[in-house]
Amino acid sequence: MSDLEAEITELWDNRDDVTAVMPEAEASALVRAAIDLLDTGQARVAEVVDGEIIVHEWLKQAILLLFRLTNMSVTETGPFEFRDKIPLKRHYEASGVRVVPGAQARWGSYLAPGVVMMPSYVNIGAYVGADTMVDTWATVGSCAQIGARVHLSGGVGIGGVLEPPNAVPIVVGDDTMIGSRCIVAAGARVGTGVVLGAGCVLTGSIPVIDAETGEEISRGHVPDWCVAVAATRPRTFPGGDFGLACVLIVKRLTEGERHDKSKLNEILRERGVST
Repeated sequence: MSDLEAEITELWDNRDDVTAVMPEAEASALVRAAIDLLDTGQARVAEVVDGEIIVHEWLKQAILLLFRLTNMSVTETGPFEFRDKIPLKRHYEASGVRVVPGAQARWGSYLAPGVVMMPSYVNIGAYVGADTMVDTWATVGSCAQIGARVHLSGGVGIGGVLEPPNAVPIVVGDDTMIGSRCIVAAGARVGTGVVLGAGCVLTGSIPVIDAETGEEISRGHVPDWCVAVAATRPRTFPGGDFGLACVLIVKRLTEGERHDKSKLNEILRERGVST
């Protein structure tokens, strides 16, 4: 455990009165040093190791401490006024990031070189990998981990997971396309090379079903290199028969297979699924 990690953990254990550990100004400086690591990509809230998501709780603790130790302030950018505890990111040119007017990312989020933000939002603790497109009105919630060369299409909602500190955030693998108006939240995970068709709702409790076998392969986890679409499965209740949401895997891709929009439409037409 690093010195900074140990100090943040001690502050968290005494979060109701950090002055019992050290002066508040010193505590604030330590917390901000941890957030700077997130902001610059030197550290991240979570990462995938041998297929498992490892959460670095102390960095989440630092974010939560930041809210406790920071006062509200007003900032002005051109005609816009903001009142918040956390400033917006800066220095996009030096970072090699393109940010279209109307896009916002909070300090403490990381945008790798080549990221493009259309009018969209990235929250604190999030990590967005190289050459990823965050399209119009897409949101990347707090601590979400987005891979490289990902396309988050218009209106995509990637949920935030901040509390409790040990909660696993949303993870989206490299080379993935999340279709327009998808919701990926509440414990969900999307693998590498996935195409998630427009309008999918994926949470930790949503069944992911293989169309070839009818088998439920997971809850809330779309595996690597496949095309998946929104679907329903029948369930009978005292009040009648209803279709409950699921995500259906309609195609397995070979690793590295091209999966642009035209390819997706072709696959879905083959399966008789409307787009």
